[in-house]
Amino acid sequence: MTPDRTESLVESARALAGGEVTSRALVERALARIEAAQPTLNAFRIVRAEAALAEADAADREWAAGVRRPLLGVPVAVKDDMDVAGEPTAFGCRGDFPPVARDGEAVRRLRAAGAVIVGKTNTCELGQWPFTEGPAFGETRNPWHTGHTPGGSSGGSAAAVAAGLVPAALGSDGAGSVRIPASWTHLIGIKPQRGRISTWPRGESFQGITVNGTLARTVADAALLLDAASGNHDLDPHRPPALTVADAVGRDPGRLRVALSLRPPFTAVPARLYPEVRARVVELADRIAALGHDVEEADPPYGRIGLTFVPRATAGIAEWAREVPDPALLDPRTREAARLGRLLAGAPLRAARRAEAVLQRRIGAFFDSYDVILAPTTAAPPPAIGALHRLGGAATDRAIIAACPYAWPWNVLGWPGVNVPAGFVGDGLPVGAQLLGPAHSEPLLVSLAAQLESELRWHEHWPPPHRTDVPSPAV
Repeated sequence: MTPDRTESLVESARALAGGEVTSRALVERALARIEAAQPTLNAFRIVRAEAALAEADAADREWAAGVRRPLLGVPVAVKDDMDVAGEPTAFGCRGDFPPVARDGEAVRRLRAAGAVIVGKTNTCELGQWPFTEGPAFGETRNPWHTGHTPGGSSGGSAAAVAAGLVPAALGSDGAGSVRIPASWTHLIGIKPQRGRISTWPRGESFQGITVNGTLARTVADAALLLDAASGNHDLDPHRPPALTVADAVGRDPGRLRVALSLRPPFTAVPARLYPEVRARVVELADRIAALGHDVEEADPPYGRIGLTFVPRATAGIAEWAREVPDPALLDPRTREAARLGRLLAGAPLRAARRAEAVLQRRIGAFFDSYDVILAPTTAAPPPAIGALHRLGGAATDRAIIAACPYAWPWNVLGWPGVNVPAGFVGDGLPVGAQLLGPAHSEPLLVSLAAQLESELRWHEHWPPPHRTDVPSPAV
């Protein structure tokens, strides 16, 4: 397989449209890369080799018949909290999960756009933690340094894209679970507006704090996958106005007022921004200023927003935990969180849901003075494999808050955020920064992210060969 690092979602779609490559060839190469990388990275829970090749052949027949769809024949992956017909949805858990009967809405829309789903990627148990490890599937490793986690909970999707196994993948984000692994694997990670990509058959995943999002090496790829997966089921409770986010790539965002926010929101546990991470984010702020934008330090009025997050998150865990085949196989930390969720599912949960509108008004007023917030995505670089997985419940919570205090408020608000690569620290470990906006601001955030990408060319950097046995992608 000749190394060629030009493959992307956009390029694959263009090459297929031009007759330069077949879907079967693209899918065969993706499957070969997955097979080669699985012993090292362990990015996939399920690989749909036979089904994916059959879908690729069907896509090639459609191309020959003159059918045109945005992602016809392009291989992609989805996180294993999303339903794919004929496959189990184990969501990081142990147990004998039955195959589901039909695709979830996001997967259905990807298929309608023509994408070939090559597999389902690993995630920690019920998506709770910013690492992707567990007894159900083992350890998923970071292609940039296999001694470290790629983050979580969409760590398998991030590892697969960062290593070039697939050009892009869907993940989900309930407290930063797209943005955190994107930051720790040098990727673009888009957490869209709540409802932009349906979470059906769960109209409100984790009481509305979890949304589906995209991971890719380039802004254009992440935006293209977002547009392909966007849309709603008839029964979805959140139905934002339709947008074509890919149109914002390459569009001049104009002169923006950017708030550099380095202080984490209030949490019960102290969180310290690592000096090296702070330096990378400040350097990115300087690059934004050099592009002609106005940048100044300012922090949103978060207040005690964390009090509204815990009831929603733990109630969501309790809902999922009721559906596993054998609750006794769940991690003790999961059972603990589910117990708390059952306790908080009454009045505390109702109060947390009512507080959302108040928080949106208060923090929304901040955008009268600023267009975009630039903040660290995490306070720390990716931890070593096992560093968090082996902790007890309270110690895990403290470690997570210390490492990842920045991402979750935007899940409470339901608004868009985009992780962009901010560089490397220590022993070549990636870190990222978030571009955060008000409701329905994906086009603005994507426009600014693409402007930065054209300057910084972060997508031209790949994991060093000596850190992984993964072969390079080839068109």
